[in-house]
Amino acid sequence: MSRVPGQWPVSEPVDTTEDDDQGAAHLALVAVQARFHLTLGSIRADLEEQPSPMAVLNAARRWNYAITAMADEVASSLKKAG
Repeated sequence: MSRVPGQWPVSEPVDTTEDDDQGAAHLALVAVQARFHLTLGSIRADLEEQPSPMAVLNAARRWNYAITAMADEVASSLKKAG
């Protein structure tokens, strides 16, 4: 039986320890992806709790405004630091 890339179980696992550059880069990427999906999942949970379609859209606008305001703050602080 031949193996397909990505098939489980892995016959030759990749070492993802932080001792090598590839492993560290992989762990960093996975951490960024996990943070993104956890945050997006929290926003979705909030939207799903809204009682009506209009409330969902209003909540989405609040999230959008809050995220944009936060991005402006961070960009401003980076501009001052740099």
